[in-house]
Amino acid sequence: MAPQSRESSFQGTRGTVVVRSWPNETARYVALLAHGYGEHIGRYTYVAGVLAGHGAVVYGPDHAGHGKSAGERVLVADFDDIVADLRTVEERARAEHPGLPVVLIGHSMGGMIAARYAQLHGAGLAALVLSPPVLGPWVAIKALLGLEEIPDIPIDVDTLSRDPEIGKVYAADPLVWHGPFKRTTVEAFDRALAAIAGGGRLGALPTLWLHGTGDQLVPLADTRIGIEQIRGDDFTEVRYPDARHEVFNETNKDEVLAAVTAFIDRALG
Repeated sequence: MAPQSRESSFQGTRGTVVVRSWPNETARYVALLAHGYGEHIGRYTYVAGVLAGHGAVVYGPDHAGHGKSAGERVLVADFDDIVADLRTVEERARAEHPGLPVVLIGHSMGGMIAARYAQLHGAGLAALVLSPPVLGPWVAIKALLGLEEIPDIPIDVDTLSRDPEIGKVYAADPLVWHGPFKRTTVEAFDRALAAIAGGGRLGALPTLWLHGTGDQLVPLADTRIGIEQIRGDDFTEVRYPDARHEVFNETNKDEVLAAVTAFIDRALG
């Protein structure tokens, strides 16, 4: 059971960014969450509860153009702006909890953001967790870039999890974007993936990569190419047979989150 969350906001790179935090008076580390494309941080209540029970104080923004934050829906002109906003959240968390180590956890698009963040600001992180991250030659982006008009085809909610309830709740969530990709965002994805590919390795930063073999949205083979371009010296990979894209919402989510907390324990020593 997650502790009662709090909402706050700040003036981000391109407008107001809303941040959710889950307090913990006895926290031993900060968990910083980066959510995926089209969704919002409110979908991470279960994850936050597990992390809080493990000793974290948890923070996560709704990225610009997502959830309760300002901006045209799912419009991202430059992912460096999202990285900069996440940096502000980290600085706020550190000010409120001085001395605590910070663990960055990113899912999907948030995994891409987290990888770029680690390249730029990884010296300040204690650990990095990438949950089916968008990395490497993501075929969906190249396909969309080649189209004259991007079709309005909603995501097949069955690709999210083997738990059908996850798809039903996602489809009914008014804070989730259910429309088409925007070309500006697709181009920003393409530039961000290229920047990460050429952005250097993660060095000694303890990194955990989680991926389901049944992920149709972010294929494991694509991500592996991107991982190999950036992985550092302290790297752990865990694959989950037949798991779909949202491993934190999968039927074996407790097994997945137990792997995360065990990894964090090792990284924090």
